[in-house]
Amino acid sequence: MITALAFLLVLLTLSGLPVFAAMMAAAMLGLHVNQVDLSAIPLEIYRLANAPVLLAIPFFTFAGYLLAEGGTPARLIRFSRNLFGWIPGGLGVVALVSCAFFTAITGATGITIVALGGLLLPALVSEKYEQSFSLGLVTSAGSLGLHFPPSLPIILYGFVSGVSIEALFIGGILPGVFLVGSLCLFSIYTGRKWKIERPPFSSSGFLSALKDAALEIPIPFLVLAGIYTGFCTATEAGALTVVYVLFIKILIFRELGLFKDVPKIMLESMKMVGGIMIVLGAALGFTNYLVDAFIPMKILEWMEGMVGSRIGLLLLMNVFLILVGCMMDIFSAILVVVPLIMPLAAKFGIDPLHLGIVFLTNLGIGYNTPPIGINLFVASSRFNRPITEISRATLPFLLIMLIVLLVITYWPPLTLFLPGMMK
Repeated sequence: MITALAFLLVLLTLSGLPVFAAMMAAAMLGLHVNQVDLSAIPLEIYRLANAPVLLAIPFFTFAGYLLAEGGTPARLIRFSRNLFGWIPGGLGVVALVSCAFFTAITGATGITIVALGGLLLPALVSEKYEQSFSLGLVTSAGSLGLHFPPSLPIILYGFVSGVSIEALFIGGILPGVFLVGSLCLFSIYTGRKWKIERPPFSSSGFLSALKDAALEIPIPFLVLAGIYTGFCTATEAGALTVVYVLFIKILIFRELGLFKDVPKIMLESMKMVGGIMIVLGAALGFTNYLVDAFIPMKILEWMEGMVGSRIGLLLLMNVFLILVGCMMDIFSAILVVVPLIMPLAAKFGIDPLHLGIVFLTNLGIGYNTPPIGINLFVASSRFNRPITEISRATLPFLLIMLIVLLVITYWPPLTLFLPGMMK
């Protein structure tokens, strides 16, 4: 009977059953088999609801949705274009930097592709960038920025793993810059190869763009400074960010109406938060089953038989996490997978801070990995292109990201240098 139910659950999941429903059903089935009271699931959800650090998620999500409205995307692109547009492949660099910044402050890759893709893709094509290159660049850029504050996945990873969120924010800076910079170098190489025309640098244009975006550019730096100096916690930083964004959007730029626009934006952002929280609750219930069934210990024993070195474990972990990134959203992946791999990492002497940055890099790459990376489907829908065309277009960028992943994985000082220096 149990085997039949498990088989039916797999079929329903493959047929499109929502992820949270599949995880919740699997948790209930597993706990029943292990004769554990099902009240363990609501207890885990109650623990989730009482976690103070997770209050930062709705605050930063709401702030991100507010910034996505009005002229913020256009101002960020204009500033980046005046800063980088004069170099070969400059518009590609603009797209990469703008998307990384936007993903960091909104916390969602799909929003970045939808909000900025409609502005960036036509601009790239109009300046004689090939269609395939432009599609691949905008799609791949959607998963950049996960390493930078106030990244929601970093906050959640800190909650699950117990690693300091402040240390994660600092530790993600150099790997994030390295990842974005490597893709920017590819864009510069492409611009030189195609001899794409570029405008000369204009100090007056740059100062004008900087003035227009001066109130929005500092947001990630202010969040990081507030948390790291002890002025505020991550949750308080989220609340202050909402107040600040509301102030500039309503009173300074006058792009949003307090009673006309803000309630609708709040409703849309909370729909996303509600979806995240449902998935998190189901994932916690599923994790509870995995722990009760001693799954982490069984995986540890199995892995110890397969790999005998730290290098081998990291390589196997990279492959596994990219596959996870293809199939699961980053929030449920963190809650389900982190408790499984933390004992493995500790066994082989992998720093949990380093593990967190490697984890996020893998999941970001998984978003772009054919054939089922989520960014591929978002871009296919946004740009009305076949998924196969989007997949082919992202391959050169995916290769570069994989090379960067190996560097981040096997050179821990790239992650650990800044946190160590700040101590």
